Formats: sequence, structure tokens, C-alpha cells
Amino acid sequence: MNRTLNDIIPPSRRRTLEEDGSGAPPAMPPRPLSDRPSKPPRSPRSGRGFPYGTALIALIVIAGAVAALMYFSGAKVEVTPETKSATVTADFTATAGSGDLPYELVTVEKTASQTVPAESSENVNDPASGKITITNAQAAPQTLIKNTRFQTPDGLIFRIHDSVSIPAGGSIVTMVYADVGGANYNIPATTFTVPGLKGSKAFDQVTAKSTEAMVGGFSGTRASVSQGTRDAQNATNQASLEKTLSADIVSKVPAGYVLIPGATFVTYVPQPDTEAETGKVNVNQKGTMTAVVFPGEALGKAIAYKVIGAYNGETVTLPDVTALKLLPALNIAPVSGETTFTFNLTGTTNVVWKIDTAKIAGAVAGKTRDSAQVILQGFPEVSKASLVLRPFWASTFPQDPEKINVTVVESKVAE
Repeated sequence: MNRTLNDIIPPSRRRTLEEDGSGAPPAMPPRPLSDRPSKPPRSPRSGRGFPYGTALIALIVIAGAVAALMYFSGAKVEVTPETKSATVTADFTATAGSGDLPYELVTVEKTASQTVPAESSENVNDPASGKITITNAQAAPQTLIKNTRFQTPDGLIFRIHDSVSIPAGGSIVTMVYADVGGANYNIPATTFTVPGLKGSKAFDQVTAKSTEAMVGGFSGTRASVSQGTRDAQNATNQASLEKTLSADIVSKVPAGYVLIPGATFVTYVPQPDTEAETGKVNVNQKGTMTAVVFPGEALGKAIAYKVIGAYNGETVTLPDVTALKLLPALNIAPVSGETTFTFNLTGTTNVVWKIDTAKIAGAVAGKTRDSAQVILQGFPEVSKASLVLRPFWASTFPQDPEKINVTVVESKVAE
């Protein structure tokens, strides 16, 4: 059944429309704007705006990480030198001041004194004595025989008690003794000529000088002790001198030289007694220690040639020689003027190859890690090498060797 508009208008409303005659419902007045429903609020979209703050923080963190990597970047090579244990039983000949195995003499002197009660008195006539340095400016060595005279500008005569030989263009140090006793010869440092050479060219070319005063000259009566007392006190003097001389000789060894046990020689010479306070006597004794020292690298090479088969003359060092023992061929120390020194060496030591850090840096500069490792394996002085490149993406060492840090680590002995 079809329905019309009138079917859905209530009867009371329909009557009003009929009376009006229009047959249509009146228009509805417009609603005020305030009564109109407002638009529903927009729902917030996800990611409202660009997160500039978060992005900035992330950039700062990344930049800091990169800066830290660059700050701690670098190239490092840690090298372990080749080391061999050497057992030595061999004879060697060293040359004074030159050659493949040179040697030097180091000498120290000390005087010890013991004060004891006087036991008697004696008349004495002691000569003064002291050291002089004799220089030879000639092109040939000069030999001076025992008792050769040396004269001061004032005419005082001193003599040597043993023959000496002064090398061409060189000098030696020796003891001289006053020709007569007495305090007049206790003179300060001075110069000397050799009267026996007068009239020859050598007179002006062989000269001498002292650097310390002459001492010990005395003539007259003084308090004294018996020989037995003197010997007993000098035994105490020797014990004291041995300790001080040994300590002093070690401090005198030149840098780069080594002192081997058995290479020191000591002599003790009783000195004239001197008066102490009233009724007492000073018993004096002088000790002289001479050491034969060798450049550590030269001695290391000499030992390596003797006992290490695969050695080709590389530079090596001897970190510790205390387990070696030196025995002179003649069982005496060499003296100034001698040109060679023959000795036997026994014991054990470690021979360590010397690392030239600049050479290592230059060899690996600009190379990849693998190439650098292969190159260093060809160095006989290198036992092991550890290579470090930073940051992690670096694949080659810097072209500039100065930017490569090379360090040498302690090696273990390879038998």
C-alpha cells in the first residue's frame, strides 16, 4: 500500500495545513549559529611535525663517536727482537781503542788509612810521588826506559820506576817519584820536560804534566809502628779498599760498555806512615783497580760469530754478562801503551738482536697489514711483530714513517 505525505503528518498538523490552504508545511526558521553543532575535532596524526631535537642528539652522538675514533686512531708496531742463548768457551783478542773488538782501560785509585798508637820513632827520608800524563806528538811510538827523568820548570827531578811506551799521537798516565826525599817535592800540579831527549826533535814533542799535587814527601823523625802492626792494619785497609774500588769502577764504565767478571785487576801499595794526633800514627795504603771494558755491541758480535751458526753480522747486544768469566792469557791486566789484549771467555749469556725502530717504521710505511707482516718476517732481527691499525676501517699504514709508533718488547730466549 502506497503511503503519501499526509499519511505521515499528524492529524493536528494536517488540519493546520489545510486551513492555511498551502498544503505544505511552513518553513522552519534557521537555527542560530550558536545552536549549530561544531565540527568534530581532528584526530591527532602520528609523528606530529619533524623530530628535530632527536635528530640533533643523534648527529652529536655520531659526530662524537667519529671524533673519538679519529682521536685514538694510529698505527702501531710492537716488535720482539730475536734472542739467542750463547754458551761461550773461546779465546778472543781485543785491540786497544779500535778494531772489530776494541777495549778500553778504566782505572780508579783510593787510599785507606788506619790510626793506631805509636810504638816508636824513626828517621825517614820519603820521596813525594804522584801521577803524570805523558804525551807523544810524534808520528811514531816513543819508549822511555826505567828511571827516565822528568823535570819541573823549577828544576825538581822526578823519575818513573818502570819503562813505558807512548803511542804515536797518544798519551799514557804513569807514576813518578821524587829524586830525593823531603816535603819540598810536595808540589802542586805542573808541567815537565824530559831532559834525556834534549837535543833531539822528540824533546819538544814528548811532554808531560800532572793534574794533582805530588804528596808523601817527608824527611826527619816521626812516630812509627812495627812492621807487624803495619801489616795487620793494611789488611784492614785492603778489605775497605776492595769495596770502595769495586763500586767506583762500575760507576766509571763508559755508556755502552760492559764490564765482565774477572776483568778487574787490583794492586795494593803501602804508603808512608803519617803522624796523626800526638802519640798516634796513620798507617796508609793505596789501592789501584784497573778494569778492561768492551763495547757491548762489539763484544756481542764477537761472541755471536763464535757460537751462533746462523749469524751474519747484525747488530746485537748483551743485556747481562754476569754469568760470563774472563781470564787473561797472561793472568795480568794490560798496561797503557799495549796494543792488544788476549783473553779466554767462558759462561753463558743472551745475545739480543738490536732493533732500529726508524728502519721498521720506514719498511712498513704505506703498506697493507698483510704486506707489512711479510716484510718484517724477512728481518733477521725480528722474532715477532704485532701490527695495529686504528680506526678499524684503516687498511694501510701511513705513508709518513713518523706517524707509525714502533715499540720494542722484551724477548724470550730462543734455544
